[in-house]
Formats: sequence, structure tokens, C-alpha cells
Amino acid sequence: MVQEQTKPLLRKVEDLFAAVLIFLLALIPFMEIFLRTVFKKGLPASDEYTTHLVLWITFVGGIITSREERHLSITVGLDLLKGKAKEFVRIVNAFTASSISTAFAVSGIAMVLMAFDPGQKAGIFPLRFLSAIMPIGYLIIAYRFSNSASLSKKGRIIVRFGMLFGIVLAMPSLTNVLYALLPDVPPVFDILTDFYYTIFQTVHVPVVLIIAAAALFGLPLFIVLGGIAYILFAGAYGSLELIPNEAYSMLTGKTIAAIPMFTLAGFILSESKAGERLIGFFRSMFGWVPGGMAVAAVLVSAFFTTFTGASGVTILALGGLLSYILMEKGGYGKKFVHGLLTSSGSIGLLFPPSLPIILYGVVAQISIKSMFVGGIIPGVLMVIALSVFGVVAAMRNKIPRIPLKIGEIVRSFKDSFWEILLPFIIMYFYFGGITTIVETGAVAVIYSLFAEMVIHRDIKFADLGKVLLKSIPIVGGVLIILASSRGLSYFVVDAEIPVKLTAFVEAHIHSKYVFLILLNLALLATGMLMDIFSAIMVVVPLILPLGKLFGIDPVHLGIIFLANMELGYLTPPVGLNLFLAAYRFEEPMTSIYKTVVPFFILLLVAVLLITYVPWFSLGFL
Repeated sequence: MVQEQTKPLLRKVEDLFAAVLIFLLALIPFMEIFLRTVFKKGLPASDEYTTHLVLWITFVGGIITSREERHLSITVGLDLLKGKAKEFVRIVNAFTASSISTAFAVSGIAMVLMAFDPGQKAGIFPLRFLSAIMPIGYLIIAYRFSNSASLSKKGRIIVRFGMLFGIVLAMPSLTNVLYALLPDVPPVFDILTDFYYTIFQTVHVPVVLIIAAAALFGLPLFIVLGGIAYILFAGAYGSLELIPNEAYSMLTGKTIAAIPMFTLAGFILSESKAGERLIGFFRSMFGWVPGGMAVAAVLVSAFFTTFTGASGVTILALGGLLSYILMEKGGYGKKFVHGLLTSSGSIGLLFPPSLPIILYGVVAQISIKSMFVGGIIPGVLMVIALSVFGVVAAMRNKIPRIPLKIGEIVRSFKDSFWEILLPFIIMYFYFGGITTIVETGAVAVIYSLFAEMVIHRDIKFADLGKVLLKSIPIVGGVLIILASSRGLSYFVVDAEIPVKLTAFVEAHIHSKYVFLILLNLALLATGMLMDIFSAIMVVVPLILPLGKLFGIDPVHLGIIFLANMELGYLTPPVGLNLFLAAYRFEEPMTSIYKTVVPFFILLLVAVLLITYVPWFSLGFL
């Protein structure tokens, strides 16, 4: 990982600030629950503080992610280049990212000045102050793109001009800033703004295509999605302030805070020895049956993915340990193990409290509880599919089983009891109506800290900051993608693209099953090329009216979407899990492709069953 060479003191201040923010994000809802339960009166303005903490975490996290050069991107095209060609593409990407980030910053300033009156407050804080983190964050991110350590000295000089170009790119917003701050604005700015819109009305389509193509060559996805939205609005004479305004609305939504909190809970577990304890328990429970070790590996992967989402944490955190146990102690071959673990890297996405399920419920405006319930049977089906593969492989290769020992089961259950209890606590608090989804996330964080720091003492208090910080690049990277993609989602709806697409499908497709086949293919391609969070933001508004057209239950449609996206992570040639597995197991991509194909086919059958048999999604409803 290439890191920007910032001053040690600045790095420490950023890290400490980010750790404090994410700790407060969990602490405030937890204090709300405590005060409400004990004193029958909650913490004043706790919801407003929590939602705006998410806003700050997003941009502070984005700043740190830029520092570490860890923004989520697709590098399949960049990896094929060498020498000067690769350096040229990196300069172009950094110039583009710096320009668009600066344009976001200028539009963010205009939005802050236009959207909030000086007297408006969230709790005790002025809204202008709280929302100012957006333009400040984008500006620092722009600078860090221009100061990337992966660029040559000459490249950095070139890229720094990208910030100047970004100001030009935001000309209408710059004019609005001047109108908000100055009594008299020179007429030249109105003339420049009209000229700006005239130019972009002509060039917006080729510019959008160039940005979309750059996505395959390493341009960060939040720049791709936000940049496309920015250019489309410019080409349609739209208000560019809508993009930061939609980002603000998205990040301050009442349920979004659950995403960073459940992610943090997953990181706390992955940084402790919880994985080893759970492996020990599932191994003692299933090791005596054929393929029991493989079943244990699938269950542990599903447990962790449920909390961390499709972030790759499961493969990166547990891949080494699980591969060692399966090969050295289980007797499985390397190809089988790598295929199984790569396929298991996103296997828990359909179980509560899955982060994609929460976000899907928010975007589709359907019950998150119903989505949680609807995902249980399909999730179990996909776990069984991979487990059966492990059983067949064990029987075919005559892999020895572990003798059943009740004492070992009891001992390992005691060791892993606190981790096993966590999903049941979450379901009790949330499904019991005791806490909201955000408060449930806070309970998960505080409980995980208590279990791993106080009971097991795997994490020392002095190391807590490091653990919190490890979640920041993932949390910040995901949330800034959500913020940027919201503008594109708004444009898609505002341009009536879902309506037009529905009319086209209604005119040309008359069979529900033909539609579902085409939907499967489209979603597999989407899951291969996009991360699941941005896909939910951009694609879900398109498919919702289509599902309604063919009478597909909204929950069933949601599970179809998520199951296909889960499989998309395994779809060659650019499924995200394939890259993560190649990195973790130190194997070439072609080798990973070969190991994954049998598992992909099996999971594809499961996805088709989920798609064409609604009972799997609706049986418990």
C-alpha cells in the first residue's frame, strides 16, 4: 500500500479525530437507550448528533482513505499497462479525481450557504458548521489526489493544475457563492455561466463515456459516479448544488448510521481472536461429519460477512487462518480451499444485520425487518450449497473426519459463547421493537467491545484506537461512494429513466420469466463491475418499477437483487472477491478463476432457485 508522506503529527491528529468520531457514533445512541430505559427520557437531539456524526465520519474517513490511497476502484485495465503508459493513466486519473473533487468542494460551499440559514441548528451546533465538513473534506481529498505518492514529481505538478480546472468545472456554483457573499457580482460571471452550460450541453455525452471508461483503469468509484452525475447535471442546465445536497440528505438519513456501526462491530470481532474461537466451535460441531471442516469454514465466513458486508474483510482477515486449517489439518487440496474461501467471502449478505439489506430497504422504501426475514431462507440455501460441495469433496477424496467429542463441543461453545450470542442479541433488540436499527448497531458495537476487551481481553485499551482506525478506510470509502452516487440516482429518477425503461420493457417483454432471466444477467454484470452499495443507489431505482410491472413482491425483488450481487463478486473476470483472493492467497488471477468456476456454477443454481421460487423469500412472511 502506497501512503502519502504527510507529517507524523498531522497523521496522528487525523487518526485520533477519526477514532473519536466513530466511537462517539456508537456511544451516543447507546446513551440514548440507557437514559430512555432508566430515566424514561432520552438524550436531547441524539438523532441529529448521530446523523451528523455520520456526515463527519464520511469525509474524515474519505480524507484518510485518500491519504492511504485506498479508495475502492477497478484496476483491471491499469494492471495490463506498464511503464510510461501506466504512469500516463495514473496522471490522467489523478487529474480527473482532483478536478472533480474540487468541483464538489465549490458546489458544497454554495450548497452550505444557500441551503442553511445562519440560525439553523442541530442540537447546539449551527447546521452551516456541521455541513461545512463536506466542502472542506472534498478540498483536502482533491489536494491528496494531486499529492499522491504513486505519481512522479512531474506528475504531481501536472495534477495540481487539476484543482484549478475543478474551479472552472464548478463555474455556476462559484457564481452562486459570489452572489451569496458579495452585494454586487460582476456581470461577467453570469456570461461565463451561460457559456459553461452551452459548452456542456454539447460535450456532456462524450465526457460521461470517458469517465465511465476510466473506471476500468483505476479511477476511484466515488469520482466515477459523482463525476458522471456532475457532468449530466451540467449538460442539462441543472443546479450543481443538488449533488452535495443529495449527498447531505443521504448521509443524514435516520438509518444510514447503522452501516458504519455494524461494520465497526465486524472489525472489532476480526481484530480479536473471535474467528479462532468460532472456527473451533464449528469444527467441533461438524468435524465428525464428512466435509465438516469445510462446513465450519463456510459458517464462520457467513458470520463475519453478515457484519462487515461485502467489504472483503472476511477474505483478508480470515483467509489465511482458514486456508491453513483446511489444508494442513483438514486435508483439503489448495485449489478446493481457495475456491471455497473465495466463494464464501460474501456468503453472509442475506442474513441480518446485513448492511446491503439495510441500505436496500432505505433506497427501496420497504421494511428493513421484512427484508431481514426474507433473506433468511435464501441465505441458508446458499450456505447449504457451498457446504454440500465441501461434503462431496470430502467423501470423494476420503478426507478423514474428526471424532465427535461432547466435551470438546462444550468447551469450544463456552469459549465462543459471547460471539455466538451476538446475532441473537441483535435480533432480540431489533425484532423485539426495543431499539431502532441504528440503536441496534450501537448495541452491537458496545457489546463487541465488552466481549473482546473485558471478557476475552483480546484487545487492550491501548490498542482500541488502532482497531477503530482499521475500520475507517472501509467505512469512509463506502459512505463516500453512497454520498457521490446519490446525485446520479437523483438524475436517473429526475430524467424519468425508470419510467421510460418500464415503458420499453412493457412494450417488448411480455413474460415474467423472460424478464427474470434478463434481470439475472444484468445484475450479475452489475455485481461484477460495481460494488454493492453504489449498485443499490444507482440500479435499484431502475428495477423497482419493472418489478411492480410484472407483479414481483418488493421483498422478493430485493432478495433477487442481493443474491445476484453476491454472486457477481465471484463473476470472472473482474468480480471483487477474485482480486481479493488473488491478493490474500498470493495466486495469479487465472488460477483463482479456475478454482472458483465449480462454486460459481453451484451458487448460480441457488440464485436461480431464489429467483424463480418466491417462497424462499416470502415463506417466513
